[in-house]
Amino acid sequence: MSGWPSGYGRRILAEVDSTMAEAARVGPGLAGPTWILGLRQTKGRGRRGRAWRDPEGNFAATLVMRPSEPPEEVALRSFVAALALYDACVQATGRADGFSLKWPNDVLLNGGKLAGILLESAGQGGVISHFAIGVGVNLRSVPETVEDGAVAPVSLMGETGVEIDPEGFLDLLAPAYAKREESFTTYGFAPIREAWLARAARLGEVVTARTSRDETTGTFETVDEAGNLVLSTAKGRVVIAAADVFF
Repeated sequence: MSGWPSGYGRRILAEVDSTMAEAARVGPGLAGPTWILGLRQTKGRGRRGRAWRDPEGNFAATLVMRPSEPPEEVALRSFVAALALYDACVQATGRADGFSLKWPNDVLLNGGKLAGILLESAGQGGVISHFAIGVGVNLRSVPETVEDGAVAPVSLMGETGVEIDPEGFLDLLAPAYAKREESFTTYGFAPIREAWLARAARLGEVVTARTSRDETTGTFETVDEAGNLVLSTAKGRVVIAAADVFF
């Protein structure tokens, strides 16, 4: 296929329970990184076990791979995937204005949530056997229900008028990811981090980071070399490894 990145597999499924579940089933036996696209998901899921609503015509895919780095480095591919998503959206619409990246793993369009990323891995003894990057994009429509306080969802077609089907979007995302992945494996996280920060939503503004135990409000200062959110608060700098961010 013209434009498809060398070394990456491609599986298109008419229906699947979840592309992440499929990745877990087939991941251990794959020879190389493979994209799994589900044209219909019956049990899609998002972060923290939440259901991911997947109306027909939207994008639901998972990239499964067998990385060799330590787990903390592997997890930085969340930023690689976010940048690739940004690149694919810009290519699909022919415009960069309106798109931004929300820590830790969302893509926004005109301030609304366009896409989300979910990471899962399996392994033991500090060695990852396979790693999955799940990607959901509202290409055509938005979910009917939204979590309280969450950023309101938007669709690519609704905000830009651009209509693209899931396979067409995968044809943009896969090479975009391969290019960012090559940068990551060649030069490390530093250029990925710099590129991500250049597209970051609410950088320099006050945000609230919530976990299941507490919440921290402060000025979004940066993302550090480990991918952590850094907030400047009245009590000093606070470094946050995992949380949901609210504006």
